[in-house]
Amino acid sequence: MAPTPPTRRAKGFEARLGYQFTDRVLFKRALTHASVRTAAKRGGDHDNERLEFLGDRVLGLAVAELITETFTAASEGELARIFNHLVRGETCADVARSMGLGEQLILSDSEAGSGGREKVTILADACEAVLGAIFLEGGFDAARRIVRLHWTGRLQTLPEEPADPKSALQEWAQGQGLDLPKYKELSRAGPDHAPQFTTEVRVGGRKAPLARVAIGNGTSKRAAEQSAATALLIKEGVWKSAP
Repeated sequence: MAPTPPTRRAKGFEARLGYQFTDRVLFKRALTHASVRTAAKRGGDHDNERLEFLGDRVLGLAVAELITETFTAASEGELARIFNHLVRGETCADVARSMGLGEQLILSDSEAGSGGREKVTILADACEAVLGAIFLEGGFDAARRIVRLHWTGRLQTLPEEPADPKSALQEWAQGQGLDLPKYKELSRAGPDHAPQFTTEVRVGGRKAPLARVAIGNGTSKRAAEQSAATALLIKEGVWKSAP
């Protein structure tokens, strides 16, 4: 049986993407959200989750290569900050919008009806799934070319470095596709005029089998939270030391 030819709408998307798929089944899978699964199809290659997993790694390598070539004098910490911004969900979703990817998604009726074509998580995951599919069909060189086509311009609009550890940790968590940091006061000691707080910060999420945890101390709740955020940034290798 001859392969199904691409529709005019699909051709328009692939033109904006900068890559035309030969394997139309693979292309369709990259666009298929898990909401269309049936009980009989669970766990197989019927949606884009496995491709998203692969594309996340392809994107990470391509972006790491791009920024180390571009920012030759940047420290490891500066590179990590730039990397996290470029691979975070919001950036991937923005790239997806620029391609018109949302219009191509194959969603369940309920997901489509609830605005799924504009949801950041769905767009970001589909963007990575498309990169994963390109990698499988065309290899890393093809995927790298697409990443450079759509991400290089974003190097000119990088945000300023976060002014405090809590903001830096939040940016790092978003870049890793993790949940936002959660702070919990563990204890308070000392007299009222000189209290000492101990706070835990925890970062988990779907992409974190084990939550990242650190503890900090300070003479106020905010200071303890900043201390905990700093400790976790150092623990994860984002910062080498406290600023």
